[in-house]
Parts: sequence; C-alpha cells; structure tokens
Amino acid sequence: MKSSMQWLWGQPVILLTLTTLFWAGNTVAGKVAVGEISPSLLTFARWALLSLVLPLLYARQMREVWPVLRGRWLYLAAMGGLGLAAFNLLFYFSAHHTAAVNIGILQGAIPIIVVLGAFALHGTRITGQQVFGVIVGLAGVLTVALRGLPSGLADLSLNSGDVLMASACVLYAGYTLGLKSRPAVSGIVLFCYFSIFGAALSLPFAAAEWWAGSITWPTDIGWLVIAYVTVFPSFLSQIFFLRSVDLIGPGRSGVFVNLTPIFSALLAVALLSEVFRAYHGVALALVVLGLWWARAPGAARRR
Repeated sequence: MKSSMQWLWGQPVILLTLTTLFWAGNTVAGKVAVGEISPSLLTFARWALLSLVLPLLYARQMREVWPVLRGRWLYLAAMGGLGLAAFNLLFYFSAHHTAAVNIGILQGAIPIIVVLGAFALHGTRITGQQVFGVIVGLAGVLTVALRGLPSGLADLSLNSGDVLMASACVLYAGYTLGLKSRPAVSGIVLFCYFSIFGAALSLPFAAAEWWAGSITWPTDIGWLVIAYVTVFPSFLSQIFFLRSVDLIGPGRSGVFVNLTPIFSALLAVALLSEVFRAYHGVALALVVLGLWWARAPGAARRR
C-alpha cells in the first residue's frame, strides 16, 4: 500500500487527471444536493470541516508562518471570503436553476476570465493567439447562456442559474489573480488559512437561511455530499495539484484544467441522466479550444 502511494505521488498525469475529475464531481454533487441540503449550509459545512481538519495536519507549519501572515489578515479574508465562500454559495445556488452540464462548461471559462483580468489589472501582455482563444471561449459561454439560440440575445432570456454560475466564475478568477500577491509561504498552509476565513464568512449566510426558515438540514444523501465535497474537490484535489506543480511546473499542470468541463459533462450525463444537447457539444468544444489557445505562451513546455 505504501509503495503504491509513493508511486502515485510521482505520477503527475494521474494526479492531475484525478484532480480535474474531483473538481468535475463537485458539479454533480451540487445538483445532487438540491433538496438534500441547502446551498448556504453546504458551503459552510464544507469549509468548516476542512478548517477543523487542516490545522490538525499542518499545525506546526501554520504556527511558523503566522508572523508573516498576521499583517495580511484582510488579504486572507478577501481570498477566503470571495474565492471560497462566495464562489461556492453562487455555485451551489446555481445548481437549483440550471443543469450540471451548463455549470461544468461555464466553469471551464475561468482561466479565460483570468487572462482578461491579468491584462486589465496587471497589464500582462496578451498574444494574438490568446485574444483569439478568449473570443472563442467566451463564444462557448454565450452559446450555453443562450441555449444555442441567437434569438435569446433579443429577449435576454438568460437562465438565472447560468447568470449565478457566470458570476461565480468571475469571483474565482479574481481569487486566482489574487494569488499573484500571495505571501511567500507554502501553498497548502496558505490554503489552510483561506479555509478558516471561508468557513467564518459563510457562516452568516447559513445563519440567514436558518433565520428565514429556508434551511434544509442534511439528509443521509446530504451528509454524503458534504463528505464528498470536503474530501475530494476541496482537500485531495488541492494536494494533488500542488504536488503536480512541484513535479512538472504550473504551466504544464494548468493545461489539465481543460479536462474539467469535459469530465463535468460526462458525469452529468452518466450519473444524472441529463440531456447533452447539440449546443452543449458546440459550447464545450469552443470552451476547450478557447482554453487551449488562451493559455500562456509556452505553457505546455514550461517546467
């Protein structure tokens, strides 16, 4: 068993494939959660459990870096509040109003929004290929939003769930851009602090659900959803991705994000029996191609 884990720890392709598969599984979990646990409670439970477990595993490292992070608590709050709490609130609320296939495809556009944000906020140079990739990727997002019907532009018949998910993508893109200003500490230790703030800042929303009488306490299936989103997309995916970055670098690791919308669509059809329509295929192809063209120059070769 130990030798198998050691072998797996040195296989970046397998680690990254599992990472994107777990992220895609979060899309399915969001749909399964409908009626089994309310969105705000699920968000709080996810980060609360993680913020209890991670300090047990990384207590020493967290203590060592606290003198560095003490003066950056507003940064930690913003990253945990927007990138973890608010993103997941919108993500899980969107699952009440749109299909998992749509969520997965829209989520795939996050790196494209990051390219635009990096240009707008940091003046990062964008090549002609990247501009073309951004246009193609956003065309895929628009195809999902309009359900493949150009007439949707005329009557603005946008699905509220798609709008919520698109808003969530903007928040997570902001979180990704915020990592550019991260303190010089270990990624996983920084994530521990983000999780604590994510739990703290999602608590008021769960409390509001309870106060309004709209809270859905977890059923047996709801508890399974909590367990899945806490262990797999939150914890293991983070560990696997960081390990892969150590092995092959951020550029080559980032290319694997292309798999997330593909896995999301496949899982939604296989596990939720959702209908994969022609416009979904067009949108998925546009987003994946856009991701590929919009990646940083030489990303596939950097180590």
